[in-house]
Amino acid sequence: MSLDHEEYVERVLECVEQVPRGRVTTYGAIAEVVGELLGGGGPRLVGSTMAAHGGPVPWWRVVRADGSLPDSHQDEARQRYLEEGTPLRPSGSVDIKRASWRPPALRARPAPAGRSPREA
Repeated sequence: MSLDHEEYVERVLECVEQVPRGRVTTYGAIAEVVGELLGGGGPRLVGSTMAAHGGPVPWWRVVRADGSLPDSHQDEARQRYLEEGTPLRPSGSVDIKRASWRPPALRARPAPAGRSPREA
């Protein structure tokens, strides 16, 4: 099965939009949830998707598994973490144990009229 790029992007952004203020999720957690539904992808694909399309969503709530962000985003993200009350470690990275949130399973969307779910 090949991934539908637009569907993948939409589902990644849907997951990110659900992350509550003051909490974070990881690229890997999003990849697992989206991959369960669409049958593929991984943390790097989520990262690429966020880099290309994540501006309108709360991108700072998606971190690496160790709670860090790429260096280019740390200053802006840190300010947002402080505003939202996100638990941080003394190093400045997110305290992943205290702030972690797992996206819920995604539901399949109904097939367009006149098409079976396999054709959608």
